[in-house]
Amino acid sequence: MKAILLLIGLLLTAASHAQPEPQAEAPVLSAKSYLLYDYTSNQILLDHNGHERMEPASLTKLMTAYLTFDAIKQGKLRLDQSLTVPVDAPRNTNGESRMLLKPGQTVTVDELLHGLIVQSGNDAAITLAEQIAGTEAGFVVLMNKEAQRLNMKNSHFVNPVGMPDVQHYSSAYDMAMLAAALVRDFPEHYALFGLRDFTFNNVTQANRNRLLWLDPYADGLKTGHTESAGYCLVGSAKRDNHRLISVVLGADSDSLRASGSQKLLNYGFQSFDAIRLYQNSQPVTRVRVWKGTESHVDLGFRQDLYLTIPKGQFAQLKASVETRHPIMAPLTSGEQTGMLKVTLKGKPYAEFPLIALDSVNLANVFSRGWDSVRLLIQKYNPW
Repeated sequence: MKAILLLIGLLLTAASHAQPEPQAEAPVLSAKSYLLYDYTSNQILLDHNGHERMEPASLTKLMTAYLTFDAIKQGKLRLDQSLTVPVDAPRNTNGESRMLLKPGQTVTVDELLHGLIVQSGNDAAITLAEQIAGTEAGFVVLMNKEAQRLNMKNSHFVNPVGMPDVQHYSSAYDMAMLAAALVRDFPEHYALFGLRDFTFNNVTQANRNRLLWLDPYADGLKTGHTESAGYCLVGSAKRDNHRLISVVLGADSDSLRASGSQKLLNYGFQSFDAIRLYQNSQPVTRVRVWKGTESHVDLGFRQDLYLTIPKGQFAQLKASVETRHPIMAPLTSGEQTGMLKVTLKGKPYAEFPLIALDSVNLANVFSRGWDSVRLLIQKYNPW
């Protein structure tokens, strides 16, 4: 391996990170599980039982919303499309949250999404689920397929609303990944999660997410509660270009889930900086390519690369680039050819895969033969 030392004085899909250790003391919440995720840099900043399987309650509807947004994107649904409320949707068992739909009523997809996200309506979730998949059971199959695709390893769903079941579970980490997917994949619909209330059939219901009133930077996402799950909340806030996602599961009260979420978000913004190290397609280094139509290729990243570190520690960042040697043509644009390794205060902190920013085709026979000779000479006479 060939290592080239670099100073991170330049303004980089994360591979792996050490969890940051800021000077400020991390908050301790009265909840079974909680996690703070930095969406901007794809880093976990705080984790307490984040991978434990827990009841998600109505946080389940984040997956229902995701699949609905996806159906709209694929042209299977339209926001202005009118649907008929199925007979089994407007139930009221065990005090379920409802949009107050009636069997046979006509309602638009847009209204149902407002009812699902703002009012947490089980009736809205069931109506959308049956429209998309034909049956609730069919929709549950889609939910679990999507959870697998999103790498939600500790999640399994048995209904689209979050009713308790021993086989219905998720984790704080998985919910953070789902929230991140909503932000990333459907920005055109994200504003729904920041609405404080919604009026349907002349009845106004407030969003149960108190963060939307407590924190001026908060803009989502969803609450959940059952007696067995406790009080749950997936929150998010954005300051400038820095977005954080908080997850609290199993709090003892509505006020504790909201205040705990706010503590997590404040801790993240006050204790960390998300720094853009490299821009999309900015060359990090240039390396030799053998037996190709080009002698060199630039290595870098296909999207802006951010790294979150404790505040005030930027000057203590250093990095090295490691590449395989020799690099042989043909080389495809986007092919991983090296690794950027970052240290903070002399300790390993993060690693990022480097890709070729351009393709290099195989050279003609004469050029390939000449490079073979040069490589042989270099092997026995490295200096």
